[in-house]
Amino acid sequence: MTGLPDAVRALAELSPLEDLILAILQPRLTGVEVKTLIRADQDFPLVLIRRGDNFGTWAGDMRFTDAAQLNVHCFCADPDGDEDAAILSEAVRVILRDAWLTSLVIPGRGHLLHLEMQSAPRRATDWATATGPVQYADLPTGVHRYETRFNVAIRKPRTRPYPPP
Repeated sequence: MTGLPDAVRALAELSPLEDLILAILQPRLTGVEVKTLIRADQDFPLVLIRRGDNFGTWAGDMRFTDAAQLNVHCFCADPDGDEDAAILSEAVRVILRDAWLTSLVIPGRGHLLHLEMQSAPRRATDWATATGPVQYADLPTGVHRYETRFNVAIRKPRTRPYPPP
């Protein structure tokens, strides 16, 4: 299999939200995996990021901005998994806030135009209460999950000529 053709890539104006958030969080959360999917043999701590559903509304601008709900799940294992997951959730909030306030630009990915915490970090015992996609029904024994929801708007730096050819 080969990659996506360059001509198709050139048509895209916005990079995936998850790629921007990964690039913001990964360098600041050393020793913590930051991903969009859970492995079958997953180690913890883990920050899982997913784009949420925007049923009925989308507040982006088709020309150069995207708006989305961002679900952030923070997983930590015992002996202090519950407290650690809460602290990790707060660290994620601070990193995202700082990236927004300083207009941190990730080359080729863009930057946060707006960040609003819609739901403060909360303990969630299983995926039945999750707002995002489900990968397994229950958490492994001794693993704690905190979930936070943000409303975000992102802008990608212009990378192709305007007006388009």
